[in-house]
Amino acid sequence: MYTLKDAPMGSTVRVVKIHGEGPVRRRIMDMGITKDCRIQLIRMAPLGDPIEVTLRGYMLSLRKEDSAMIEVELEG
Repeated sequence: MYTLKDAPMGSTVRVVKIHGEGPVRRRIMDMGITKDCRIQLIRMAPLGDPIEVTLRGYMLSLRKEDSAMIEVELEG
């Protein structure tokens, strides 16, 4: 198992679990990141933060801190 932060660029992953509590977890879920959601990692900023992903038909930038709370598995 990976976190979204550790997944390789260009890969497609499936969300297994969202860690964190309260408002942080709610904010991640409000962005559309929920269990079983498929996420494609597009690119990383030059200094490694944030990362750009595509999910549910839109692009999203996530901070490393937030992406470390999202447990994922690689899609076949």
